[in-house]
Amino acid sequence: MANSNLSITIERNPSQSRLTELNIKCWPKWGCSPGKYQLKFDAEETCYLLKGKVKAYPKGSSEFVEFGAGDLVTIPRGMSCTWDVSVAVDKYYKFESNSSSSSSC
Repeated sequence: MANSNLSITIERNPSQSRLTELNIKCWPKWGCSPGKYQLKFDAEETCYLLKGKVKAYPKGSSEFVEFGAGDLVTIPRGMSCTWDVSVAVDKYYKFESNSSSSSSC
């Protein structure tokens, strides 16, 4: 059953110091071409889009959230949504885990 209280948060154009603090350059990268993707997030994901444009439609809602290059996006654990990608995506991403290890690259 979908939890309607889940929502995607977007931090538009975070500062370089914020990106450095998050150590995003050590995160894995992922990309996709334009198209529609059904996604389910079993863990909270934080991602930083280097390029791309996405409309994310949470399951069971006609509303959408739009984000793209330069945005830092947090998607909550348990969310199911459709990504309508109009411009190919290239992003850094990180899934939250219970380990408290800080990644160094």
